Amino acid sequence: MKVMDWLFRREVLTDQEIDLIKVMEVKKEAGRNDVPSVVFEIREHGKHAAVGRCDLRMGMNEELYYAGQIGYTVYPMYRGHHYALKACRLLFQLAKQKYGMDSLIITCNPDNLPSRRTLEALGGELKAIVDVPKEHYLYQYGDVQKCIFEYHL
Repeated sequence: MKVMDWLFRREVLTDQEIDLIKVMEVKKEAGRNDVPSVVFEIREHGKHAAVGRCDLRMGMNEELYYAGQIGYTVYPMYRGHHYALKACRLLFQLAKQKYGMDSLIITCNPDNLPSRRTLEALGGELKAIVDVPKEHYLYQYGDVQKCIFEYHL
């Protein structure tokens, strides 16, 4: 699953269709209610232009119940190629193999049908559709509800 991108000396996860290029690792800071995470660029296999970004968040807290342990975005001109689906599959392997995670929560807005189809195609269980608390940062961005999907790795 891992190879080295010798040109940039970055960790790469690949399924031979897409590459996830690690661009940043965020460590947990003492006294804060955050969790460590790893951020990746999504690229078509062997190409240098990013088609999106994704991240894996290790751990769980109340904030992540609404935000999810995997986040992703595919840039508008690259949508429709299942890049988010492929990226999540690679992140599932990483979560299990490197971080020993047995399950994950991924969320989406109920009206975001492409994202919801992606989460359904990944084989997750829709646990609930919940209201986002008004004090949660996602609410400040206009996210008032979330579909909570659970995945057993």
